[in-house]
Amino acid sequence: MCTAIIHVDPASPVPVLLAGVRDEFTGRPWEPPGRHWPDRPRLVGGRDLRAGGTWFAVDPAAPRAACVLNGRGALPPEAARISRGGLPLLAAAGDGPRALDLPRYEPFHLVAADPGGVTLWSWNGLDLRERVLAPGLHMIVNAGLEGEETAEGGAEEASMAARLAFFRPRFAAAARPVPRPGGPTAAAWGGWLPLLDGGGLARTDARALLPLVDLGDGRLWGTGSVSLAALAPDGVRYDFTGTPGDPAGWTEVRRADSEC
Repeated sequence: MCTAIIHVDPASPVPVLLAGVRDEFTGRPWEPPGRHWPDRPRLVGGRDLRAGGTWFAVDPAAPRAACVLNGRGALPPEAARISRGGLPLLAAAGDGPRALDLPRYEPFHLVAADPGGVTLWSWNGLDLRERVLAPGLHMIVNAGLEGEETAEGGAEEASMAARLAFFRPRFAAAARPVPRPGGPTAAAWGGWLPLLDGGGLARTDARALLPLVDLGDGRLWGTGSVSLAALAPDGVRYDFTGTPGDPAGWTEVRRADSEC
């Protein structure tokens, strides 16, 4: 149940804010943000060690950022599937998914952001929808923009609706941060950070932004990382935590660290 939180304000010195919450089996191996892709040397992001792609990618020079969430809809044959982890790399490099062999991809929501705005592509296994997000606050979950795809029902659907109902008004009420490079993450992201650290909810709460669910047989599903990008015409601030819910776990992915 991944989540993306986006705020677009063309009048701000930092017009676009993008937060990506990644949910996955906790035992799935990954590497923290770095330049992991020799064929795309400008891009920085965490790397999934099973499929080689990412869930959140940044091109600091553009500046541009992209993230992907699982979607809902028809699945391709397993033998034909292409990992969705390449999609943020494509979008962060400035390309869209229309030229891809889309029937080989499982459903997704792909976000591409730069200081000029945000584009959302949603693929349901049959059709690709492209939208430019209007100014203001937006939340995306696996059920789509503001949870618009609600046909499946069940506990997961109810949890996504509860998450939106709890967090959306709180993000809307918080002062919009204007993050700039340098300094602690908490100072840069202000009133957003306590919400991105869980908003005071237990990770087992059905409304949790940072869920942690025991599926039995030693399997845990939940948030493994949170990535933040603040996109301004003169650059990007990129923050990351691999210990969700721990205020001390945040770091800025700095130029010295990532050769950005």
